[in-house]
Amino acid sequence: MERLSLVFSFTIALFTIVTAQSPSPAPVAPVVPVAPVVPVVPVAPVAPLVPVTSLAPAPAGPTNITAILEKAGGFTILIRLLQSTSVGDRINIQLNNSNGITLFAPTDSAFSRLKNGTLNSLTDEQKVNLIQFHVLPSFIPLSQFQTVSNPLRTEAGDITKYQFPLNITSSGNTVNISTGINKASVASTVYTDGQLAVYEVDKVLLPLNIFGPHPPPAPPAPSPSKHKKPSLSSTTLAAPPSDNASSKLYVKVYALESFAMGAAVIAAFWF
Repeated sequence: MERLSLVFSFTIALFTIVTAQSPSPAPVAPVVPVAPVVPVVPVAPVAPLVPVTSLAPAPAGPTNITAILEKAGGFTILIRLLQSTSVGDRINIQLNNSNGITLFAPTDSAFSRLKNGTLNSLTDEQKVNLIQFHVLPSFIPLSQFQTVSNPLRTEAGDITKYQFPLNITSSGNTVNISTGINKASVASTVYTDGQLAVYEVDKVLLPLNIFGPHPPPAPPAPSPSKHKKPSLSSTTLAAPPSDNASSKLYVKVYALESFAMGAAVIAAFWF
């Protein structure tokens, strides 16, 4: 009985020790909803404040025709003539104040076909006219050459005979040009932007005014007719003048002539 009581007491003591050493359960934390993860977007650096006036776009400059030809290559002589005659500057200015420009651009090979010394024999005015003869004062797409009216006006001016007439015929993409001196063809399109068209041609366009026959000289003005002065006899035998002095002189001269004629008749009869 005693032994059973001891075992029971030991069991209770052991349970008390184990219970005292076991940790109490941690309190359960309330469930907090988790926010969705937002992807991180890099933020562009903030540009420094700029005055409003500096934000205005810079005005577009005029198209540089010589720069276009330099980029294309093979137009060294034409570029030199455009610069020396100032026609290139005129083209650049006109592009902003006109219906556009069309340029027929002869290659260096085309200029090499000219007779030696041709360009050097031209005056400064003739060189200007020669280059202007290659410039049309409007933008003409390749397809519209089929409907242009001949003769076509160029920057050289007058299109009458012996001046600067230019005639163009077109079939499909083939464009032929006649100046009255020679004929050329459009080989390719060098540049086009809706305002400026540059077409490569295989020959230099030679205008009639410079390389053609000159117009015949104008007939001389008719000289004034020279009237023959009346002789004394015709004057004296005419009607006597109206004034008295002249009338008396007329009577005396007429009397002398009548006397002389009578004497001559008598002498001839007598002898």
